[in-house]
Amino acid sequence: MNRRNFIIKSGALTGAVVLATAHSASAKADAAPAAKADKPKFKLGTITYNIAASWDLATLLKVCKVTGYEYVELRTSHAHKVEPSISADERREVKKQFEDAGIKLWSFGTVCEFQSPDPAAVKKQLEACRAFCQLAADVGAKGVKVRPNGLPKGVETQKTLEQIGNSLRECGQAAEEHGVEIWVEVHGGGTQIPSNMRTILDHCGHPKVGVCWNSNPTDVAGGSIKEAFDLLKKDIRSCHINELWSGYPYHELFSELKTIGYDRVTFMEVAGVPERLEAKEPEAAIRFMRYYKALWSELAG
Repeated sequence: MNRRNFIIKSGALTGAVVLATAHSASAKADAAPAAKADKPKFKLGTITYNIAASWDLATLLKVCKVTGYEYVELRTSHAHKVEPSISADERREVKKQFEDAGIKLWSFGTVCEFQSPDPAAVKKQLEACRAFCQLAADVGAKGVKVRPNGLPKGVETQKTLEQIGNSLRECGQAAEEHGVEIWVEVHGGGTQIPSNMRTILDHCGHPKVGVCWNSNPTDVAGGSIKEAFDLLKKDIRSCHINELWSGYPYHELFSELKTIGYDRVTFMEVAGVPERLEAKEPEAAIRFMRYYKALWSELAG
C-alpha cells in the first residue's frame, strides 16, 4: 500500500469514527451519568508485532507517549531488541527508559509453545519461558505471553491438550518464582477453539497462568462471542484486539469485559502494518494510532 492509499484508508477510518460519534452523541448527552458509570476500567495498549516491529526502543516510546498508549507488550525478535540475552546493565537501562517515558512495559509476547510430540523440543521451550520470566521480573513487566500453535498431526487431540496444560503448569511455577504471570494466547489451528483452550487451562490449574483473549473468528457463533467468552472469562488476564472495523463484535467484547471487571489492557495487534508504516515515517503511524484510539474509545464507551 502506498502513502496515498494509506491516507485514503485512514480517512475512511476517521469517517467511521465521526459517524459513530455523531450517531451516539445525543444519547450520551441525555445519559451522561450512566455513560460515566459504564466507562471501562481497561486501557488501550499496543503490541510491537506488526505496528512498531521495525522501531528501536526510543522510537517506540516516543510514539506511544505522543499518542497516549500507556502500555506495551514487546514481541520477541523485533527491532527493540529487548530479549533474555541482554545483560543486567541493559535490563536496568530498559526499565529506566520506560519509567522516564511514563510508559508501562506490561508484558513480553513470546513464541514459547508446547504442543510438539518431541519431549526435547518442549523442554527447550520451557527453558525459553523461564528466561522470559526472569527478564520480565528484571524490567518490571507483569506477564509473559505464551501460546499453543496448533495440533500436531498423528497425535490424539486430548493427549496434546493435556501435554500443553502440564507444560503450562511448569511455566506457572517459574512465573511464581519470579513474581510474574503467564498468559496463554488463544492461538493456533485447533488449539484456538475455546472449548479446547478450556481443556488446556483445566489441565494446567496453576493460579499464575491465565488466558490472553485473542479476538479470533472462532470465538463467534451466531454473531456473538457469548458462549466462548463464558467458557474462558474467569481466566482472562490479557486481551489482544485487531481491526476494530473488521466485523468482529468488539462492542460485545468490551461490554463482556466490563461485566467481569476487567481492569487490565486491550492490546492493539493490527495485521500487515509494518510494510506500510516504516520506522522512517513514524508520523504516519502516529496518525493511524490516533484514529485507532478514537474508534476504540467509541466502541469501549
